[in-house]
Amino acid sequence: MRSNAPFERQAITIETMIGILLIMHAPLGQAFMATATHMFSGKLERVEVIDVIADQEPYEVHKQARQAIERLDDGSGVLVLTDVLGGTPSNCCHTLFTDSHVEVIAGGSLPMLLRALTYRDSDLETVVEKALTGGKSGAVRVDHC
Repeated sequence: MRSNAPFERQAITIETMIGILLIMHAPLGQAFMATATHMFSGKLERVEVIDVIADQEPYEVHKQARQAIERLDDGSGVLVLTDVLGGTPSNCCHTLFTDSHVEVIAGGSLPMLLRALTYRDSDLETVVEKALTGGKSGAVRVDHC
């Protein structure tokens, strides 16, 4: 028996999440990841680390970064955090942000990462701004708190 009821569309919710890639001098990226995993009580999805070792070829780091971005980007974008401007990790990222779905922040810190993780269900621009704010507000003189 055929139903004459009108066709009903079901809303499909697609959960998107900004991917996060840490490219840092070894072992800083893994240390940040371990700490964030502990603080968020479990495995972090869509977060990857590239720990750059001494004398690692920049083209190799860039290739690893491109591959990681492809895995992490669901169309929402990827935030790349590097440790220090001018170091190999950040220097390898100069061509990554030509893609509109990739933003790179140098000077990454644990407060910055935690803020990015907290807001990564927002759009990429919001996550970048929240991460930068977290980095700035996370660096204080303790005697002035």
